[in-house]
Formats: sequence, C-alpha cells, structure tokens
Amino acid sequence: MVSLGWKATTAGAIAAFGCGLLLSATASPPRLQSSQTSTSEIFLTVDPAQSKVHWTVDSSLHTVHGSFAVKGGSLHFDRDSGRASGEIVVYATSGESGNNSRDARMHKEILETAKYPDAVFKPTQIEGKVAPSGPSDSTVHGVFSIHGADHDLIAPVHAELTGDHWKGSTKFEVPYVKWGIKDPSNFLLKVKPVVNVELELSGEVKAPK
Repeated sequence: MVSLGWKATTAGAIAAFGCGLLLSATASPPRLQSSQTSTSEIFLTVDPAQSKVHWTVDSSLHTVHGSFAVKGGSLHFDRDSGRASGEIVVYATSGESGNNSRDARMHKEILETAKYPDAVFKPTQIEGKVAPSGPSDSTVHGVFSIHGADHDLIAPVHAELTGDHWKGSTKFEVPYVKWGIKDPSNFLLKVKPVVNVELELSGEVKAPK
C-alpha cells in the first residue's frame, strides 16, 4: 500500500510539472512596447538668436547684400517615411541692406512688410535620410509663404546633430518677380529678378513626444 501511494504521488507530481511546462511553453510572451516611433522621429526647435537669413541680388551697378532676422520655429521629421512638418518664421520687417533709402523702398513698395510682416517656410517632405547624430545631406520640399502668397520650394539642406544641439544651412533662389513681387528696376538701374537666399539655423534637439 505504501509502495502504491508513493507511485501515485510521484506520477501526480510529474503530471503537474509536465502541464506547467506545456502551459509556459504555449503562453504568449510578454509584449514589448515598440520604440520605432521614438527612434524614427526627430524634433527640432529653432533658436532665433543663433539663426540668420542672408540674401544677395545682382544689379547693373553692383551686388546688394542684406539680411533678415529669424522669428523662430520648430521642425518635425520622420526618418523612415520622410514626412516633415513644422515651420520656420522670418521677420520680413527686419530686412536690411545697409542703405536706408533703399531699405525704406524695399519695405514700403517691394515687400510691403506693413501688410505682410512675416515670411514662413513649412516643410512637407524630405528626400534622403536625416541621421540621428552627425552630418546629413538631404533635399527638403515645402511651401514658402511670402507677400501674401504660397509657393512650392525645394532646397538642399546640410544639417548636423550633436547631442541635444543641431545646426543646418541651405541655399536657394527666390524668383520674386515671377512670384508677383514688384521689380525694383528703373531706367537707370536694372535689378536681377532673382534673389539668392542663404539660411543658417541652429537650435535644440527635443525628445520625441
């Protein structure tokens, strides 16, 4: 009787242990939260104090150099899909070229900055990967709003991300006469209908939301 009881107890223990192994083997493993969103997205803020817009326009007399101040902005890129959003805002009212009479005419007659005080660029798509750290070269597509109208714009961008800081630069042309902005030329002075723009930006890299 003792022998039979021991055998029954042992068999029951083995059966219970086997069922436990079977259940643990067939149970679904714990689900881990995907980090794909956080690793593929980049959030950037623009520091106006470290950013600047430089511009030049050729004329029959000489090349005019000037600048605009950056108001601020933020940018969001998805490294996997290339989707982009955000905006960079520039004070159109801050435009200057070092000549008071020329600048007064630029603000009053050409850009009409009292009516259109800001110029805004909104990115929509990026061609090329933006590295989470180090330098990257890409092409940014977006919409440039100036003088009350929206215009498609494509620009090459060089950017560098280092820790929580970033900087970037781009150069592009603005065919302002074609875009409906007044030509400042007169019978004595011929001004090229295209402005060359160089944008230098800097700011912080923010953690994904």
